[in-house]
Amino acid sequence: MLIDFFAGLNPVVQALCATGFTWFVTALGAGMVFFFKTIDKRVLDGMLGFAAGVMIAASFWSLLKPSIDLAESMGMIPWLPPIIGFLGGAVFLRIVDRIMPHLHIGEKMDHAEGVKTTWKKSVLLVLAITLHNIPEGLAVGVAFGAVASGIESASLTGAIALAIGIGLQNFPEGAAVSVPLRREGFSRLKSFWYGQLSGIVEPVAGVLGAFAVLAMRPILPYALAFAAGAMIFVVVEEVIPESQGSGNTHIATLGTMIGFAVMMGLDVALG
Repeated sequence: MLIDFFAGLNPVVQALCATGFTWFVTALGAGMVFFFKTIDKRVLDGMLGFAAGVMIAASFWSLLKPSIDLAESMGMIPWLPPIIGFLGGAVFLRIVDRIMPHLHIGEKMDHAEGVKTTWKKSVLLVLAITLHNIPEGLAVGVAFGAVASGIESASLTGAIALAIGIGLQNFPEGAAVSVPLRREGFSRLKSFWYGQLSGIVEPVAGVLGAFAVLAMRPILPYALAFAAGAMIFVVVEEVIPESQGSGNTHIATLGTMIGFAVMMGLDVALG
Protein backbone atom coordinates (compact mmCIF):
# COMPACT_ATOMS: atom_id res chain seq x y z
CA MET A 1 0.00 0.00 0.00
CA LEU A 2 2.82 2.42 0.87
CA ILE A 3 4.63 1.63 -2.40
CA ASP A 4 1.43 2.16 -4.39
CA PHE A 5 0.83 5.49 -2.66
CA PHE A 6 4.30 6.78 -3.50
CA ALA A 7 4.23 5.38 -7.04
CA GLY A 8 1.32 7.64 -7.95
CA LEU A 9 3.04 10.85 -6.87
CA ASN A 10 5.26 13.31 -8.67
CA PRO A 11 8.94 12.64 -7.75
CA VAL A 12 9.34 16.03 -6.08
CA VAL A 13 6.18 15.36 -4.05
CA GLN A 14 7.58 11.91 -3.19
CA ALA A 15 10.70 13.57 -1.82
CA LEU A 16 8.60 16.09 0.11
CA CYS A 17 6.47 13.35 1.68
CA ALA A 18 9.52 11.24 2.58
CA THR A 19 11.44 14.13 4.14
CA GLY A 20 8.24 15.25 5.84
CA PHE A 21 8.30 11.85 7.53
CA THR A 22 11.94 12.28 8.58
CA TRP A 23 11.10 15.70 10.03
CA PHE A 24 8.11 14.17 11.87
CA VAL A 25 10.38 11.59 13.53
CA THR A 26 12.69 14.44 14.58
CA ALA A 27 9.65 16.06 16.18
CA LEU A 28 8.80 12.78 17.94
CA GLY A 29 12.30 12.69 19.37
CA ALA A 30 12.00 16.30 20.48
CA GLY A 31 8.70 15.32 22.14
CA MET A 32 10.68 13.27 24.66
CA VAL A 33 11.05 16.55 26.54
CA PHE A 34 7.39 16.31 27.61
CA PHE A 35 8.20 13.12 29.53
CA PHE A 36 11.81 13.55 30.65
CA LYS A 37 13.87 16.48 31.86
CA THR A 38 17.05 14.48 31.46
CA ILE A 39 18.09 11.39 29.52
CA ASP A 40 20.76 9.04 30.78
CA LYS A 41 23.92 10.02 28.95
CA ARG A 42 24.62 6.38 28.13
CA VAL A 43 21.26 6.10 26.39
CA LEU A 44 21.83 9.32 24.46
CA ASP A 45 25.33 8.25 23.40
CA GLY A 46 24.00 4.89 22.27
CA MET A 47 21.30 6.59 20.19
CA LEU A 48 23.82 8.97 18.63
CA GLY A 49 26.02 5.97 17.83
CA PHE A 50 23.00 4.33 16.20
CA ALA A 51 22.49 7.48 14.10
CA ALA A 52 26.12 7.35 12.99
CA GLY A 53 25.77 3.71 11.93
CA VAL A 54 22.64 4.44 9.90
CA MET A 55 24.31 7.35 8.13
CA ILE A 56 27.45 5.34 7.29
CA ALA A 57 25.44 2.43 5.87
CA ALA A 58 23.12 4.73 3.93
CA SER A 59 26.11 6.53 2.45
CA PHE A 60 27.37 3.33 0.84
CA TRP A 61 24.35 1.13 0.16
CA SER A 62 21.91 3.88 -0.90
CA LEU A 63 24.26 6.47 -2.42
CA LEU A 64 27.84 5.47 -3.29
CA LYS A 65 27.09 2.04 -4.75
CA PRO A 66 24.30 3.36 -7.02
CA SER A 67 26.61 6.24 -8.00
CA ILE A 68 29.33 3.80 -9.10
CA ASP A 69 26.86 1.58 -10.97
CA LEU A 70 25.23 4.56 -12.65
CA ALA A 71 28.52 6.11 -13.73
CA GLU A 72 29.50 2.83 -15.39
CA SER A 73 26.13 2.43 -17.13
CA MET A 74 26.36 6.00 -18.47
CA GLY A 75 29.74 5.28 -20.05
CA MET A 76 31.74 7.32 -17.55
CA ILE A 77 34.90 6.23 -15.74
CA PRO A 78 33.18 4.25 -12.94
CA TRP A 79 35.27 5.59 -10.07
CA LEU A 80 35.72 9.21 -11.13
CA PRO A 81 32.25 10.79 -10.62
CA PRO A 82 31.80 9.07 -7.23
CA ILE A 83 35.17 10.37 -6.02
CA ILE A 84 34.54 13.90 -7.29
CA GLY A 85 31.05 13.98 -5.81
CA PHE A 86 32.12 12.40 -2.51
CA LEU A 87 34.96 14.86 -1.91
CA GLY A 88 32.77 17.71 -3.13
CA GLY A 89 30.15 16.89 -0.51
CA ALA A 90 32.77 16.89 2.22
CA VAL A 91 34.22 20.23 1.05
CA PHE A 92 30.74 21.77 0.91
CA LEU A 93 29.94 20.70 4.48
CA ARG A 94 33.33 21.93 5.67
CA ILE A 95 32.60 25.37 4.21
CA VAL A 96 29.14 25.43 5.79
CA ASP A 97 30.68 24.25 9.08
CA ARG A 98 33.15 27.16 9.01
CA ILE A 99 30.51 29.76 8.12
CA MET A 100 27.32 28.76 9.94
CA PRO A 101 27.35 29.70 13.66
CA HIS A 102 26.58 26.62 15.77
CA LEU A 103 27.25 25.01 19.13
CA HIS A 104 27.57 21.31 19.80
CA ILE A 105 25.63 19.65 22.58
CA GLY A 106 27.35 19.87 25.95
CA GLU A 107 29.75 22.61 24.88
CA LYS A 108 30.03 26.06 26.47
CA MET A 109 29.25 29.23 24.54
CA ASP A 110 32.93 30.08 24.13
CA HIS A 111 33.29 26.87 22.08
CA ALA A 112 30.77 27.98 19.45
CA GLU A 113 31.96 27.44 15.88
CA GLY A 114 31.43 29.36 12.66
CA VAL A 115 31.12 33.10 12.20
CA LYS A 116 31.02 35.00 15.50
CA THR A 117 27.52 36.05 16.48
CA THR A 118 25.41 37.23 19.38
CA TRP A 119 22.74 34.60 18.78
CA LYS A 120 21.38 32.74 21.79
CA LYS A 121 22.63 29.31 22.82
CA SER A 122 19.31 27.68 21.89
CA VAL A 123 19.61 28.92 18.29
CA LEU A 124 23.21 27.73 18.03
CA LEU A 125 22.27 24.25 19.30
CA VAL A 126 19.50 23.98 16.70
CA LEU A 127 21.89 25.05 13.94
CA ALA A 128 24.38 22.34 14.99
CA ILE A 129 21.76 19.62 14.43
CA THR A 130 20.58 21.39 11.28
CA LEU A 131 24.07 20.81 9.86
CA HIS A 132 23.44 17.07 10.31
CA ASN A 133 20.11 17.26 8.54
CA ILE A 134 21.13 19.07 5.35
CA PRO A 135 22.89 16.05 3.77
CA GLU A 136 20.20 13.69 5.08
CA GLY A 137 17.39 15.57 3.35
CA LEU A 138 19.52 15.92 0.23
CA ALA A 139 20.21 12.18 0.18
CA VAL A 140 16.50 11.31 0.32
CA GLY A 141 15.62 13.81 -2.39
CA VAL A 142 18.37 12.61 -4.72
CA ALA A 143 17.30 8.98 -4.17
CA PHE A 144 13.72 9.70 -5.31
CA GLY A 145 15.02 11.77 -8.22
CA ALA A 146 17.14 8.82 -9.30
CA VAL A 147 14.09 6.56 -9.36
CA ALA A 148 12.15 9.03 -11.49
CA SER A 149 15.09 9.32 -13.88
CA GLY A 150 14.71 5.63 -14.72
CA ILE A 151 18.04 4.55 -13.26
CA GLU A 152 18.21 0.74 -13.27
CA SER A 153 20.07 0.53 -9.95
CA ALA A 154 17.58 2.85 -8.21
CA SER A 155 14.24 1.57 -6.91
CA LEU A 156 11.28 3.17 -5.18
CA THR A 157 11.48 0.68 -2.33
CA GLY A 158 15.16 1.50 -1.90
CA ALA A 159 14.41 5.23 -1.70
CA ILE A 160 11.67 4.55 0.86
CA ALA A 161 14.08 2.36 2.85
CA LEU A 162 16.55 5.24 2.90
CA ALA A 163 13.86 7.61 4.19
CA ILE A 164 12.89 5.11 6.91
CA GLY A 165 16.52 4.70 7.97
CA ILE A 166 17.13 8.45 8.06
CA GLY A 167 13.90 8.87 10.00
CA LEU A 168 14.95 6.29 12.62
CA GLN A 169 18.21 8.08 13.32
CA ASN A 170 16.46 11.46 13.51
CA PHE A 171 14.69 10.43 16.71
CA PRO A 172 17.77 10.74 18.94
CA GLU A 173 18.78 13.95 17.18
CA GLY A 174 15.48 15.61 18.13
CA ALA A 175 15.88 14.46 21.73
CA ALA A 176 19.52 15.58 21.73
CA VAL A 177 18.36 19.17 21.18
CA SER A 178 15.17 19.42 23.24
CA VAL A 179 16.21 17.60 26.42
CA PRO A 180 19.44 19.59 27.05
CA LEU A 181 17.48 22.82 26.49
CA ARG A 182 14.92 21.71 29.07
CA ARG A 183 17.72 20.91 31.50
CA GLU A 184 19.03 24.45 31.06
CA GLY A 185 15.72 26.00 32.10
CA PHE A 186 13.69 26.32 28.91
CA SER A 187 10.00 25.45 29.08
CA ARG A 188 8.93 22.05 27.73
CA LEU A 189 7.06 23.65 24.84
CA LYS A 190 9.96 25.91 23.87
CA SER A 191 12.43 23.03 24.12
CA PHE A 192 10.19 20.92 21.87
CA TRP A 193 9.85 23.79 19.38
CA TYR A 194 13.60 24.19 19.00
CA GLY A 195 14.09 20.41 18.82
CA GLN A 196 11.67 19.85 15.94
CA LEU A 197 12.87 23.00 14.19
CA SER A 198 16.27 21.39 13.63
CA GLY A 199 14.65 18.91 11.21
CA ILE A 200 12.69 21.37 9.10
CA VAL A 201 15.63 21.80 6.72
CA GLU A 202 15.25 18.20 5.52
CA PRO A 203 12.10 18.76 3.40
CA VAL A 204 13.76 21.83 1.85
CA ALA A 205 16.96 19.94 1.00
CA GLY A 206 14.97 16.92 -0.18
CA VAL A 207 12.87 18.89 -2.65
CA LEU A 208 15.93 20.73 -3.97
CA GLY A 209 17.82 17.45 -4.41
CA ALA A 210 14.99 15.75 -6.29
CA PHE A 211 14.40 18.76 -8.51
CA ALA A 212 18.10 19.13 -9.35
CA VAL A 213 18.59 15.55 -10.56
CA LEU A 214 15.34 15.60 -12.53
CA ALA A 215 16.40 18.79 -14.28
CA MET A 216 19.98 17.67 -14.92
CA ARG A 217 20.14 13.86 -15.20
CA PRO A 218 23.87 13.72 -16.11
CA ILE A 219 24.80 15.08 -12.67
CA LEU A 220 23.10 12.18 -10.87
CA PRO A 221 26.25 10.07 -10.22
CA TYR A 222 27.89 13.16 -8.77
CA ALA A 223 24.80 14.12 -6.76
CA LEU A 224 24.48 10.68 -5.16
CA ALA A 225 28.15 10.70 -4.14
CA PHE A 226 27.92 14.34 -3.03
CA ALA A 227 25.19 13.44 -0.53
CA ALA A 228 27.28 10.49 0.67
CA GLY A 229 30.37 12.64 1.17
CA ALA A 230 28.38 15.24 3.09
CA MET A 231 26.93 12.57 5.39
CA ILE A 232 30.27 10.91 6.08
CA PHE A 233 31.75 14.32 6.90
CA VAL A 234 28.98 14.91 9.45
CA VAL A 235 29.45 11.45 10.98
CA VAL A 236 33.22 11.83 11.42
CA GLU A 237 33.22 15.52 12.35
CA GLU A 238 30.17 15.67 14.60
CA VAL A 239 28.14 12.56 15.41
CA ILE A 240 30.81 10.04 16.47
CA PRO A 241 32.80 12.56 18.58
CA GLU A 242 29.57 13.62 20.32
CA SER A 243 28.57 10.00 20.98
CA GLN A 244 31.94 9.16 22.54
CA GLY A 245 32.75 12.44 24.26
CA SER A 246 31.37 11.36 27.65
CA GLY A 247 33.45 8.20 27.86
CA ASN A 248 30.68 5.77 26.90
CA THR A 249 32.74 4.48 24.02
CA HIS A 250 31.61 0.84 24.12
CA ILE A 251 27.92 1.78 24.22
CA ALA A 252 28.32 4.32 21.40
CA THR A 253 30.29 1.84 19.29
CA LEU A 254 27.68 -0.88 19.82
CA GLY A 255 24.99 1.62 18.79
CA THR A 256 26.96 2.38 15.62
CA MET A 257 27.24 -1.31 14.73
CA ILE A 258 23.50 -1.86 15.30
CA GLY A 259 22.60 1.25 13.29
CA PHE A 260 24.76 0.12 10.38
CA ALA A 261 23.20 -3.37 10.46
CA VAL A 262 19.64 -1.98 10.58
CA MET A 263 20.19 0.38 7.64
CA MET A 264 22.01 -2.27 5.60
CA GLY A 265 19.17 -4.70 6.28
CA LEU A 266 16.54 -2.16 5.26
CA ASP A 267 18.33 -1.28 2.05
CA VAL A 268 19.06 -4.85 0.97
CA ALA A 269 15.67 -6.24 2.00
CA LEU A 270 13.58 -3.43 0.50
CA GLY A 271 15.93 -2.15 -2.22
